[in-house]
Amino acid sequence: MTATVMDGEALAAGIKEDLAGRIAALADRGVTPGLGTVLVGDDGPSAKYVSMKHRDCAELGMSSLDRRLPADATQAEVEAVIRELNADPSVDAFIVQYPFPGGLDYDAAILGVDPAKDADGLHPVNLGRLVMGADAPLACTPHGIVHMLRAYEVPLAGRHVVIVGRGLTIGRPLANLLTLKHGANAAVTVVHTGVEDIGAFTRTADVIVAAAGSPGLITADMVRPGAAVVAAGVSFRDGKAVSDVDDGVAEVAGFLSPRIGGVGPLTRAMLLANTVAAAERSVAG
Repeated sequence: MTATVMDGEALAAGIKEDLAGRIAALADRGVTPGLGTVLVGDDGPSAKYVSMKHRDCAELGMSSLDRRLPADATQAEVEAVIRELNADPSVDAFIVQYPFPGGLDYDAAILGVDPAKDADGLHPVNLGRLVMGADAPLACTPHGIVHMLRAYEVPLAGRHVVIVGRGLTIGRPLANLLTLKHGANAAVTVVHTGVEDIGAFTRTADVIVAAAGSPGLITADMVRPGAAVVAAGVSFRDGKAVSDVDDGVAEVAGFLSPRIGGVGPLTRAMLLANTVAAAERSVAG
């Protein structure tokens, strides 16, 4: 068996096509959706990721504002930039790129973001609304993962999904999204690298989402034949992205997202979608 590749690039292109129509409708009303980014320090992968977000905006005719601070910026300076973006009418939504340099408090910075301008869907208010099943900007990577699985018609309702990783950006919000009836109505188990035998859980799963940031953690013997596997966790070694999912999994899984061109493009597409939705809410009043 060779897994069907779940092509995130193609799915992201479809989302962008839909967004282009919505952006054109906003332009007819004199509105250009605007995304802001705040990058602190000189982390290479973060800088590359932020640059890709601005490229996406230019491609769709959105405006973007790139705010960068040095690694020695103070907490007060970071939070001042966040207040500026909160007040800037040209910025409909923005992100504060993680990670921060040592000595800065990322959680405190996120609390300063206006929840209505939360492009990442990770503000505590919006995560709380997700738990309640209320409308809110959805966390981008979890939203992209659910979109991918649905697009490839991977059954989710009532099925067993094992999420490997309990992080704030993927594991925790994804677990909530998948269990909600309007999300996926799945049965969800969350495990992590502190669990002694992760394979005991993953071998029973219909869907595995690897999001631990541990290279090669999920191996072929941990996957039930025919299961869908989402490679969401990535680490960097010598500047190269390394997946949580071992290459051998492709010979066992029924569906597999690739390390490159899988979840990443959908995360960025959902970021754009959150920004356009914020612009639409502003127009609606």
